[in-house]
Amino acid sequence: MEVKDNLQEGIMEEEEDKGKDAERARWYTDVVIQAELADYSPVKGCMVIRPYGYALWENIQRALDQMIKDLGHVNAYFPMLIPESFMTKEKEHVEGFAPECAVVTHGGGKKLDEPLFVRPTSETIINHMFAKWVQSWRDLPLLINQWANVVRWEMRTRLFLRTTEFLWQEGHTAHATEQEAEEEARRMLEMYKDFAENWMALPVLTGEKTAAERFAGAVRTYCIEGLMRDGKALQAGTSHFLGQNFAKAFDIQFQSAGGGLEHVWQTSWGVSTRLIGALIMGHGDEKGLVLPPKLAPYQVVIVPIYKKDDEKAVVTEYCRKLVSMLKPLVRVHFDEREQYTPGWKFNHWEQKGVPLRINIGPRDVAANVVEIARRDTGDKLRGVSEHGLDAEVVKLLDIIQKNIYDKALAFRTENTKQIADFDGFKKQLDTANCFIESHWCESAKCEASIKEETKATIRCIPFDWEKTPGKCIYCKGDATTRVVFARAY
Repeated sequence: MEVKDNLQEGIMEEEEDKGKDAERARWYTDVVIQAELADYSPVKGCMVIRPYGYALWENIQRALDQMIKDLGHVNAYFPMLIPESFMTKEKEHVEGFAPECAVVTHGGGKKLDEPLFVRPTSETIINHMFAKWVQSWRDLPLLINQWANVVRWEMRTRLFLRTTEFLWQEGHTAHATEQEAEEEARRMLEMYKDFAENWMALPVLTGEKTAAERFAGAVRTYCIEGLMRDGKALQAGTSHFLGQNFAKAFDIQFQSAGGGLEHVWQTSWGVSTRLIGALIMGHGDEKGLVLPPKLAPYQVVIVPIYKKDDEKAVVTEYCRKLVSMLKPLVRVHFDEREQYTPGWKFNHWEQKGVPLRINIGPRDVAANVVEIARRDTGDKLRGVSEHGLDAEVVKLLDIIQKNIYDKALAFRTENTKQIADFDGFKKQLDTANCFIESHWCESAKCEASIKEETKATIRCIPFDWEKTPGKCIYCKGDATTRVVFARAY
């Protein structure tokens, strides 16, 4: 009963919005549940990541981990319980996270001498250790990454997109100079962009967050922003230039090459299981998931088709032969379950977003051919010869990866509007969500007013946009900064 109640509460939280937003929320929940990515847990706001969803996360993790290591970082692990005194050392940081924090006050049957925060992020405890490890300029740069879980007490939750507990990667670095730290923050953001576009097949904008949207305790926050199929934006990753804020709070000093004593310059950066939500919302359709081949748990599924026992033996043997051929090259799965019909299996693997499905019946075996179905287009290639099938499958997966990206890019282009007046701005959002490019006077008051009236926020100030003269979308004052607005998750 308790699990059921939490499931219903979760669905209700996701469907507070009306109309199309409610329909999209229901679609999203149905995809997550029916594709067996995750389920609601007995703890409100938390999720259980099911094996198929976790396999997807492992593929994300494996690819990103290698990219991070290739850039010179090493993995470590830090405690999830953080002393209260650590959290209060950096004023902006603790104020930013206080509403989301879970606090442990008792342990071992006794009240703790000092409350412990369940980590909402690890800057404080990691910087406590950095202060011990950094003594000289020879100890720098210090490039640390951590794969962990965090807890943020969210009021409204949605599976993968916003949950009380989630999994993530968080990088933390210390440098001798401001320039090195700034370059590191930008370099890691470019890595996230590379991953989003070349692995997730999701085009993203890169830019800087406004002060109102900045990470608590950072000097500058950089981000990648994707446009989902419902026209809402999703912040898929962030990289922060922390300056010396945490270094001074935790007294992280080093002896410079010149003999002086200086504070380090720092960065932090991270992505989370929210990336799975981005894959669902960025590529999914009415049938369910559409997964890019590079990350799909199964890139190819083989479905046997037969009616008689003698056909079963022949088809099964042929399928296993093809599995042996393909296994060294791709992630292939042979669905030989007898309790389900081929039609049920077709629907099942379409829901799960498997890029390629190979169907094999007795006639195919006799002719040494197969039928290949593409998930991204629904096209079927009939009579594909067994000879050269391995090369054909690899080629098709590359084509599908590119096609999914091109489709997402075309969608973003079609749903990016340039609007110069606020009435048109509101009318557009009343009609359909999208990216809106507009001038902004850099006033926090205008930014807050737009958010209050439309629920749209400044997603980023793009790096590659030159300043051009114009009028602020809200106050009509002179402005040279152009930004991207959108409603977001």
